[in-house]
Amino acid sequence: MADINSGTKISASAIGDGTAVPGAAEGGTDAAWDIIELLFFAYRDFVGDPDEVLLKYAFGRAHHRVLHFVNRNPGMKVADLLDILNITKQSLGRVLKQLIDQGFIVQKEGEQDRRQRLLYATPKGEALSLKLAALQTERINRAFGELGPGAHEAARRFLTAMIDGDNREGVLRQIARADRAKVR
Repeated sequence: MADINSGTKISASAIGDGTAVPGAAEGGTDAAWDIIELLFFAYRDFVGDPDEVLLKYAFGRAHHRVLHFVNRNPGMKVADLLDILNITKQSLGRVLKQLIDQGFIVQKEGEQDRRQRLLYATPKGEALSLKLAALQTERINRAFGELGPGAHEAARRFLTAMIDGDNREGVLRQIARADRAKVR
């Protein structure tokens, strides 16, 4: 059995939908198999701890994402949440309805524009969001502890670089805005 981490080349071939995989046209590209797989496994474990808590509420990862961003951005417009999550209104509608019906999120009309739907975490929603964030923070802090000084900044730079260039500044502004909102 071949070791897939030892310079396996990606060739330019068509995937089932006809999309070309880059590589052979440029003479081949070394796949970052180890990083690809580490990202898969890290994500699995990163969301695994919260998944166990969410099961008690019959919630899934979509509920977690909605609750996370609403809690971090009080008064967020539904349209902004759709942009952040990059999902359809229909997908969000089902998840949001459950969170509202069970008292984790409230929806209010905008003061200037009554057509706007602004979202807020209830105290119950904030408590759940913070519990999930605490689990993930513990995992992150354990990893940073193993890596030593500078790990947080190195991870931040790496993850920022992984975001498409045309979205990077918007994501960083969103994070900074949410940080400022939570300080108040």
